[in-house]
Amino acid sequence: MAGSTFGNLFRLHTFGESHGPAIGGIVDGCPPSLVLDLDAIQHQLDRRKPGQSRITTGRKESDTVQFLSGLLGNVTTGTPIGFQLQNEDQRSGDYRELEQNYRPSHADYTFDQKFGIRDHRGGGRSSARETACRVVAGSIAMQYLKTQGIEIFAYVSAVGPIQMPLAYNQVQPALIDSNLVRCPHSESAAEMEAYILRLKKEGDTTGGVITGVIKGVPPGLGEPVFDKLHADLGKAMLSINAVKGFEYGSGFAGCAMKGTEHNDIFSGEGGRIHTLSNRSGGIQGGISNGEDIYFNVAFKPVATVLKPQQTVNKDGENVALAVKGRHDSCVVPRAVPIVEAMAALVIADHLLKQRTINNTL
Repeated sequence: MAGSTFGNLFRLHTFGESHGPAIGGIVDGCPPSLVLDLDAIQHQLDRRKPGQSRITTGRKESDTVQFLSGLLGNVTTGTPIGFQLQNEDQRSGDYRELEQNYRPSHADYTFDQKFGIRDHRGGGRSSARETACRVVAGSIAMQYLKTQGIEIFAYVSAVGPIQMPLAYNQVQPALIDSNLVRCPHSESAAEMEAYILRLKKEGDTTGGVITGVIKGVPPGLGEPVFDKLHADLGKAMLSINAVKGFEYGSGFAGCAMKGTEHNDIFSGEGGRIHTLSNRSGGIQGGISNGEDIYFNVAFKPVATVLKPQQTVNKDGENVALAVKGRHDSCVVPRAVPIVEAMAALVIADHLLKQRTINNTL
């Protein structure tokens, strides 16, 4: 199938289904002689894996990554990095009823229309389980970017109607993992956790917002027409399961401002050109300007609810469907490392492209 490869110079190709033997991927284009912290890669996977807390799905997967190629010990060789993660806790029987019936707001119907066949066990290829592969690749990209002085972090800024009050430049990254929700504002995090647990008890779900921040990006990354840096970030985020929206900088709020209020004024004070405000979100004309890049990613409520719903089967007949299985009531706490990973893949790809242009690779 098409659409399983992401990136141009720093590329990821993923494979596998939710209830198959394993999932995995191939990372190509990673520079050689990069010393990888394999424990850090596993840590990012642990932040994404199911069954990690009382507010996540009960599926138990160790998500232990096994590298198959491209490394000499823990040093990249410049050749394709192959890896896989075993699926250890499948309960395919929970999905038997879905072989004929379409879950509301899932990919069941559209997958059937496109391919004429689908793996109904947990969504198969359309399952968010695939995102574990992105986390592996993204963690490699983050470690490369760290050697270039670039830092990426993300956090939960909203769950349902609850929004934390801090701006991105007021956040202390060390506090992100201080609670189960991965919100760096303790009072908001407590409210969010209570809200998720209440909905879980009711068999319902909610959505939320993840804010991503990229620091240390040099000016000049991105192309001015079709391959704008913010366009590639948007594609990366919108490719994540359950994402419904992406905005960077002032986003939609900027639409209500006047140009004189919204413009970022340039200054040469301090010996470098910079902007006095950052409503542009670090990107102007599709090209990074050296300021912090910050963006919001909106996740819809989890489509799988544990309450009976009306739907149709493959024959178009009305049926009542009560979904079984183990599912998240809110995906955003587990999606934080996925957002970080996709941001890292985009920035690494653009950085390598710019260095090729400048012949500084």
